[in-house]
Amino acid sequence: MRKKVKKSVADYVITIPDFPEPGIMFRDITSVVADADGLKLAIDEMAKLLKDVEYDALVGMESRGFIFGMPIAYKAHKPFILIRKKGKLPRATVEKTYNLEYGTATIEVHKDDIKPGMRVVIVDDLIATGGSAKAATELVEQLGAKVVKEIFLLELTGLHGRDALEGYDVASVLSYEGK
Repeated sequence: MRKKVKKSVADYVITIPDFPEPGIMFRDITSVVADADGLKLAIDEMAKLLKDVEYDALVGMESRGFIFGMPIAYKAHKPFILIRKKGKLPRATVEKTYNLEYGTATIEVHKDDIKPGMRVVIVDDLIATGGSAKAATELVEQLGAKVVKEIFLLELTGLHGRDALEGYDVASVLSYEGK
């Protein structure tokens, strides 16, 4: 009988060279979530990053932050708050515009979902330059909440995203050098 080899999340990530342009090593997470074992492992590993963290809610960024944040919130029996692209939320919102490589983007959250004094964890699939995570952090803090941790499945260390989140507790399951 063959012994089952224990896999890591990295075993489920597919690297595609030269996508979307030459020199980029694209880390595809769709292969992680397309496999039941990979998805479970990714959620469990991200949830472990919150061991001993006291928090009131998880905040996930559209759209892949929803994929990972929702099951973590479910496991922890915590609320899950959505940060969406501008124009997607029906109630009164607050918004934050931030810079992209070639332009800007605006995100928003329902004003009444985040209460002053709340301790929140921000969840997303990837930290690259840190721009969207920083914008989400500022949006949450604008409403009077405290960001106690920021967690990501993947981190591209060559893009220095942690620099944008200096002073915050940032953790990722996997780190890759380069872009």
